[in-house]
Amino acid sequence: MITTAATLNKAGIKDIATSAQAAQALKPIAGEFAFVVFTLGIVGTGLLAVPVLTGSAAYALGEAWKWPTGLSKEPRDAICFYSALTASGILGIGLTLSPIDPIKALYWSAVINGVVAVPVMSVMMLMTGQKRVMGKFVIGGWLRWLGWASTAAMTICVVAMIAGWIF
Repeated sequence: MITTAATLNKAGIKDIATSAQAAQALKPIAGEFAFVVFTLGIVGTGLLAVPVLTGSAAYALGEAWKWPTGLSKEPRDAICFYSALTASGILGIGLTLSPIDPIKALYWSAVINGVVAVPVMSVMMLMTGQKRVMGKFVIGGWLRWLGWASTAAMTICVVAMIAGWIF
């Protein structure tokens, strides 16, 4: 992120509203091929991300609802899992074709992930300290301290972000 911010700032782009503006920042490095480089990067990232995101969504739903899950299963044996996989792919395609600004969508998804991380990390730290949940793998010592320190750091960042919006 720091490298991207430095590159964009050097190109005079301080407020990115479109993908075209982000591609324009590559012009000093990639020359006339900046848009091609940016497009290949976005397509490559999408080809990597789409299966991961749709798969993780389907696995999360499947595990939460105790559905049979797994790509090793035949679709007829895991109908709900494959339906969730398909629905999340269609939702992604729909978002791509919608008028929603992708840069703002990425920004707000990162903000939401950061805010949601605080309770998730808190619950995770509570669970990993319980022998009835973790068995012999209960965390302790420096690892437990580091986990709580990370949770505290995330909490401070979220509180500071919200305070920055208010004040």
